[in-house]
Amino acid sequence: MNMFRLVVALLFLAYGLIIGVLNTQPITLKLLFTEFQTSSGVGIMLSLLLCVVVGGLIVLATLVWPLYAKLRKATRAVAPSQDAGA
Repeated sequence: MNMFRLVVALLFLAYGLIIGVLNTQPITLKLLFTEFQTSSGVGIMLSLLLCVVVGGLIVLATLVWPLYAKLRKATRAVAPSQDAGA
């Protein structure tokens, strides 16, 4: 399984490099208080990375943390009954 993950990671890395090489037109990224010049390939990759991070945080906040809280609550409920049985 680790070899599969390595191959997939290398494929995505190669895909990102191809995007960066093929998109060399200069663009200006304007943020709230600053702006900077970069190539369109870098802009595309930064926006994809930002979307992955935001999506991961949304999944973390809406799925992982509530399930972790439910697991902690269930573990606390089972622990006293195991102590009473022993």
